[in-house]
Amino acid sequence: MPDIPSIELVHPLPGFPDMRRFALVQLDDEGVLCQLRSLEDPSLRFLVMPPVPFFPDYAPEVGDDVVEDLQIDSAEDVIVLLVLNAGDTLDTTTANLMAPVVVNTATLRASQVILDDPTLPLAAPLVA
Repeated sequence: MPDIPSIELVHPLPGFPDMRRFALVQLDDEGVLCQLRSLEDPSLRFLVMPPVPFFPDYAPEVGDDVVEDLQIDSAEDVIVLLVLNAGDTLDTTTANLMAPVVVNTATLRASQVILDDPTLPLAAPLVA
């Protein structure tokens, strides 16, 4: 995962209208577990991870409005992060597949995107 010091959310996360600037902080050596930490309020943090380790077939399609908002020119510049709901153990931790955070590593613009796919769960277990 690329080193991203600071990203700007073009649309704030639901429930956090004043929080737009976040740092992506790697929490493990493999770059699987990361933290999205607010630069406006460092106590506001979200656990995130790339989908590949647990959901290798996950390939969300985003609309043209997202491509325009994030100024995406190339798919190679995009990383997708799943927001985690941490349980007491890995067995009880879930990932939100319905609303990933999409980051353009070239422009450092990001947005949580609500996908138009009713089959995607809000709380998918990491461990089946």
